[in-house]
Amino acid sequence: MSSAVLIAFGLTLLAGLATGIGSALAFFARRTNTRLLSVALGFSAGVMIYVSFAEILVEGREQLTGALGARAGAWVSALCFFGGMGLIGLIDKLVPKVENPHEMHHIEELDRPSRPDPKLLRMGMLSALAIAIHNFPEGLATFVSALEDPKVGVTIAVAIALHNIPEGIAVSVPVYYATGSRKKAFCWSFLSGLSEPVGAVIGYALLSPWMTPSVRGGLFAAVAGIMVFISLDELLPTAREYGEHHLAILGLASGMIVMALSLLLMM
Repeated sequence: MSSAVLIAFGLTLLAGLATGIGSALAFFARRTNTRLLSVALGFSAGVMIYVSFAEILVEGREQLTGALGARAGAWVSALCFFGGMGLIGLIDKLVPKVENPHEMHHIEELDRPSRPDPKLLRMGMLSALAIAIHNFPEGLATFVSALEDPKVGVTIAVAIALHNIPEGIAVSVPVYYATGSRKKAFCWSFLSGLSEPVGAVIGYALLSPWMTPSVRGGLFAAVAGIMVFISLDELLPTAREYGEHHLAILGLASGMIVMALSLLLMM
């Protein structure tokens, strides 16, 4: 296994396990810093939107046009981009709203007395499962980005990690409230993030034997679509719910600036 693959897998693993950071914050912080979370989620969206359009989609289209010709390559890259959006949109549609992991939760909810409640425990377990399902394509997106360019992969991994922190809180709150066990809440939150490196491993194992320029280009375009959808459907709405509208936009612009500077400095 090459060093590039190991680096890409390591970054994906760290991004996925950030759900554990959210769980840890839930147990050691007294209050939810909603303003900071709002800016952080907006920042993640800015990073992913900018790099998707300025780097990943462009790279995918270049590889496809080189393999298929200008016209066919342009059409296929567009189809793969919207296909990636459709894939993550379908996954999101299949997750029932009541167990949707992107429902906003606050650390203050842990101040309530815990009591055995099978319904709450079920909600926590389903939240963990829902997050695992959502994180699967995110893991592939992080892995592919890092495999193509480790420096870009680091920025993407940080953005995905920030996005996973409130998801860790979303799992921890109902599990702790239902069981009274901080250990169980942390473990379920921690394990839900493992689907990101699992998604990376499975995706790489399935696609690596056929990794022609056409397949690679289509994968890049699909990954761009996945990240744009996550940003518009999950990150920005959650950022606005946690804080003020302008804080979310400030985070968005900051993320784009940081990503643009990163790409320019690597030229």
